[in-house]
Amino acid sequence: MKLNTKNERRAASDERRKLPPWLRRPLPAGETYNRTDNVLSSLGLETICNNANCPNRGECWSRGTATVLILGNICTRNCKFCSVESGKPTPPDPTEPARIAEMAKQMGLKYLVITSVNRDDLPDGGAGHFRDCINEVRQQCPDIHPVRNSQTDKNTARREKISNGVKFEILTPDFRNCQARALKILRDALPFVFAHNIETVPSLYPVVRAGGNYQRSLNLLKMAGETYDSIQTKSSIMLGLGETDAEVEQVLKDLRNVACDRITIGQYLKPSKNSLEVVEYVPPAKFDWWKQKAASLGFPWVMSSPFTRSSYFAERENTF
Repeated sequence: MKLNTKNERRAASDERRKLPPWLRRPLPAGETYNRTDNVLSSLGLETICNNANCPNRGECWSRGTATVLILGNICTRNCKFCSVESGKPTPPDPTEPARIAEMAKQMGLKYLVITSVNRDDLPDGGAGHFRDCINEVRQQCPDIHPVRNSQTDKNTARREKISNGVKFEILTPDFRNCQARALKILRDALPFVFAHNIETVPSLYPVVRAGGNYQRSLNLLKMAGETYDSIQTKSSIMLGLGETDAEVEQVLKDLRNVACDRITIGQYLKPSKNSLEVVEYVPPAKFDWWKQKAASLGFPWVMSSPFTRSSYFAERENTF
């Protein structure tokens, strides 16, 4: 069909960008949603839910969970898939760990995901602040059951205490130029699930993630798995940016080659007017196919759906 007028061409373009039925979400509402919103607002805490315009905010907040964004809401990079503001960030706020601990207490959290903007301005990339936030929450929210065996050694006792308190997942930046230093600092906050997102396929990095480096991200996941005993590593990839199936499969293989344990696969959705356009809306059946593909490659924990994001139902122990 030939489009003769400017309005017809605009209408056709709008139709291509229109969300398919499987990507429509109800407006957020409900008592638990409002309570989550009030707790976060009263404590002055940032979330990736708000700053990245996550489509799951209504669902997650209605379940009484949110992903905390630490180290401010100004990023030192300017990735085109993301809506977080770029610029010169302020120094880390020393009151933030205590405010996060208070949030965890008020919300009764058992699993807390903490992420951050890129902080290339800091010598440790912000690793020390991650550590401080985790340790403060553990101190304020121990939820400790007494160790009954008096002969239990101190290390075993510590593990038992931690296991009965809040569990943590950290979603970190790539710690450019300070990976070894950051991982050494974070050792003092174990245990946690260590997550770092690969985001997209290598060929799209120059457009999607210009400040990142594919091999650097793989290296961080590999180093984390080798540095820490008995933790799981995790990554995430977005679909719909113009990648091919062969490229996605190679990313999955690369992640398994560095012993990545957990993978999330979701649909890229344009979060702001200045972000990249969506190239393709991938149907739910294809996400089911990718879940089976990832499992066949050896991932023991996989979440794959249009709305899957890195921290979406992160607390689940089993995804099969």
